[in-house]
Amino acid sequence: MFDVALLSVPIMAAVVGWFTNWLAIQMSFYPVQFIGIGAVGWQGVIPRKSEKMAHICIDRTLRHFGDLNAVYQKLEPQRIVEQVISQVTPRLDEYIDEVMYEIQPVLWDNLPLFLRRRIYQWAREQLPARIEGLVDDFGDDLDELVDLKALLSRELQQHPDLMNRIFKQAGSVELRSVINRGAIIGGILGCALAPAWSAYPVPWVLPIGGFGVGFITNWLAINLIFAPLKPRRFFFWKVQGLFLRRQPEISEIWAKLVAEELITVEKVADAMINGSRGDRTRAIIQKHLRPLLDNSLLMKLSAQVTVGMSGYTELKKAMNQQALLATQDVFSDPSFNKERAPVVANVLAGQMKALQPEEFQDILRPAFREEEIQLMFVGGLFGAMAGAIQVFALTYLSF
Repeated sequence: MFDVALLSVPIMAAVVGWFTNWLAIQMSFYPVQFIGIGAVGWQGVIPRKSEKMAHICIDRTLRHFGDLNAVYQKLEPQRIVEQVISQVTPRLDEYIDEVMYEIQPVLWDNLPLFLRRRIYQWAREQLPARIEGLVDDFGDDLDELVDLKALLSRELQQHPDLMNRIFKQAGSVELRSVINRGAIIGGILGCALAPAWSAYPVPWVLPIGGFGVGFITNWLAINLIFAPLKPRRFFFWKVQGLFLRRQPEISEIWAKLVAEELITVEKVADAMINGSRGDRTRAIIQKHLRPLLDNSLLMKLSAQVTVGMSGYTELKKAMNQQALLATQDVFSDPSFNKERAPVVANVLAGQMKALQPEEFQDILRPAFREEEIQLMFVGGLFGAMAGAIQVFALTYLSF
């Protein structure tokens, strides 16, 4: 019976090490929303800290790259011009009709067809030059037009599981390794605990030892992810933090998901128009539309045939609003977003790969550092419970 009891200590410690590491990983991801009453409860570390991690990531990468304007140049502004023209031109007649029927339906209904066609044709001829100027201005002022942190915060609030998916896909290999190593570490600690239990077979030894096993395995699990920062030789092995060792691969996965889920062309365009700095975007659109409107036959007709300058003002407002709606339609094109996503991903991945280990660690570690003690104590408490159960079982079996 003594041999069985002694053998059960490292076996139970291995189970505790595996389970507490598994639990620590689960508590990092779940629950996605806070569950509890008042301040007593829990929300997964990653969902709770997702905004902070995303902000740090973008700050680090853009700091090395330059700014959002530099990223914009990588998107090939001429390709954006082509996309806008290709999407707007086929519907330009429709856009003009919508505006005129809203503001001047009588004038538009009574206008001769040849004159309407002339207006359509004139607008199509003017469109490319206006769009090129507009896109150039956006590229020069993108940092002023887009509050990237607000965009990230909004998306992560609406999709709190998004950062979970990014972490799981980017670090799936490392997370499995951490859980499995918990069993190995727990078993080794259990081998050290077994002689203590043999020498002092008192009820409190295993619960206290179990607490130590759970606490230490969780501590080691977290540190194995992030430390050591740089490769170090340990006898025949070269060791480095699990996430740091795969920085290039993780950067590729992280950047791809961020580009496809968070910083898409559609979402950036929406932030430009509807975000806190949308008035600047509208001013730029108006700046480039005004010559199109002022020089058009449409404006002269509106000003002369109808209600003078008030009609001109109303028509200008309607055209500006229609331009905003058209912009959203253009950049919501799924194929265009899919085509541009790899460009953004390549920019982000390249900069993440270029980060020093300390900087790469800082993207992920701060969120965990604030929760490490809680995760370790939870592991310790489960280890103590396992130790108490083992004491009860061994005492019961000894009779």
